[in-house]
Amino acid sequence: MTRKFLMIAASAAVALATGMVMTSPARAQSGAVAAAMASGDVGEQADGYLGIAGSVSDAVRSEVESINIKRRAVYTDLAGKRGVTVQDVAAATGCQTLSSRVKQGQAYRIGAGPWQTKGAGPIALPSYCATAG
Repeated sequence: MTRKFLMIAASAAVALATGMVMTSPARAQSGAVAAAMASGDVGEQADGYLGIAGSVSDAVRSEVESINIKRRAVYTDLAGKRGVTVQDVAAATGCQTLSSRVKQGQAYRIGAGPWQTKGAGPIALPSYCATAG
């Protein structure tokens, strides 16, 4: 874990806390996307974006794409301010989202791995998500 990545993660955490990055289903998604997340058909990914985990309507698919475009715009802005890559900001945000925002029963995916459903315990995060201390 580099100090640079920890700083990016801290910035991502601030962005999440202030609502800059729309990751909370209640804030960012319509009822249809929130329902798809609750049913496991849409989920969070370690790369900081939503993904389609099951069968969804064209309207839900379109909204997921729209949300991801908005997320990328926020990541791009933050990356420019921090002098890092968009992928670093997205991954740092993905770490924060997976560790604190994905609720039990919701779908998530690490890398190119299979979709999983969050159980009662914490999600086993990628090694780059490790925190200092």
